[in-house]
Amino acid sequence: MRRHGWSGNIPVDDEEAVNRILATTRAAIDTHGTVSVSEVAQTLGVTRQTIYRYFPTQETLLSATAVSSVASFLDRLADRLGSITDPTEAVVEGLAYTLEQLPHDRYLSLVLQPGKASAFTAGVTSDLAIGFGRSILERFDVDWAAAGFAEEALNELVEFMLRTLQSFILDPGRPARTGRDLRAFLNSWIAPAVRAHASERTW
Repeated sequence: MRRHGWSGNIPVDDEEAVNRILATTRAAIDTHGTVSVSEVAQTLGVTRQTIYRYFPTQETLLSATAVSSVASFLDRLADRLGSITDPTEAVVEGLAYTLEQLPHDRYLSLVLQPGKASAFTAGVTSDLAIGFGRSILERFDVDWAAAGFAEEALNELVEFMLRTLQSFILDPGRPARTGRDLRAFLNSWIAPAVRAHASERTW
């Protein structure tokens, strides 16, 4: 790590540098709704090149900030749905609750809504998107391996969920399904696919 700048307060390592950059970006988004690399650099007392060393583009900076800031959503998810042990119910509720919370959580919107900071910017199969999807499933008290979803199968399940989320986000429907109607739809069409895969793998 280069030993200059940072307004005289040099980070002890790259991890601290990244955390400071993310915290500064988050504060700017909370205040103004958006931020530029130049603003972050100026606030921290470094050059733009220093920021780009850790985050090669503004899009990757915004993405990392958004993903690092969805902890409150994941905590709410755990509080409400963490006791679910059935994999099919977990997938349905995970999808429904995420869609319901999307309009009310700034950082969840940044992660999932199409745009510069979205987990979908690089596609639903990007490492960023898969990592976020897995963080949702890991909040449930489900033994995914015992349910037939070992490592690769779990990644495929996450991809399936992300593709479903992306479809609902891009076109919520006319009118958009919510509450019982949303869960009924997911239980009719998504649940059988999850249930069949789990049965096949545990046979």
